[in-house]
Order: sequence, then C-alpha cells, then structure tokens
Amino acid sequence: MVYESLLGFAVLFLPFLIFEVVTRASHTPLVEHMRQALAFVVLGCYFIHQWRTDGQTLAMKTWRMKLQGVHGGAISTRTAAVRYLLSWMWVLPALIVALALDLHRWQALGAVFTGILLWSLTAFFDKDRQFLHDKLAGTRMVQLPPPEKKKKV
Repeated sequence: MVYESLLGFAVLFLPFLIFEVVTRASHTPLVEHMRQALAFVVLGCYFIHQWRTDGQTLAMKTWRMKLQGVHGGAISTRTAAVRYLLSWMWVLPALIVALALDLHRWQALGAVFTGILLWSLTAFFDKDRQFLHDKLAGTRMVQLPPPEKKKKV
C-alpha cells in the first residue's frame, strides 16, 4: 500500500498542479471539495485503466501480483470500476466515523489505520484469502511465479 500510495501521488501531481494554477490555490470549501473530487476521479482513471489493461499497477508488478476475474483472465472496465469503488471501503467507514465523532489529526489518523486493519482482516474470513471488496466485485488477486533466472552463456 505504501508503494501504491507513492505512485498515486505521482499520478496526481500534474492534474493537481493544473488545478492549483486554475483555482489560484484557493482554499474555499467549494474548491476543497473539487480538489477531493479531482483526486477521486484521477486515481479512479489510473487504477481502472491499469487493472483493465494489464491486470497490474506498477506496484503490483513489483510484487508479482495480478488482478483477475474469479475464473481467471482479464476483467472488464465495469468490473474494474466496481472494484475501485468498493476498494474505498478500506478507508471510507473510518472517515465517516472520524467525521461523525469530530476526530482531528492523530485521532482521525488512528481511526483510518484502525479501519484499514479491520478491513484487512476480511481476508481471513474467505477460504481463498481474498479481501471482501474483491469477493464483491468478482475479482481476485493472484501471486505470479517468480521470473525465470537467465542462464549465463
């Protein structure tokens, strides 16, 4: 997740730079919501495109993981979009709790980390050790075999 987050920041850099120039780095409530919506849409386009095209993001390639349909093979754009929306369940419930309880800074961050921990436990309730959002979306993460080592000539 850490590597994927770093790549996400890279993907967001140019759209955010353009947005900040256009809005003159305003921090009005409307612009703040537009900024959040921009991040949601840009990240969605990135993940949906990568999952649909290769079944892998760059971070997933590094860790030799691949996203497939439940019966193997590539997933549709619709399935990738559903998975993207459902993957927000890693943090969305915790963000709602933090908002409802008016948590700030470290308390809110603690709530998000707790939410991530709790969502990660959903894999232990599945016989194939798949996360709940993959189960609901009809996708599965698979570990790819290590690449064959090149033989010296």
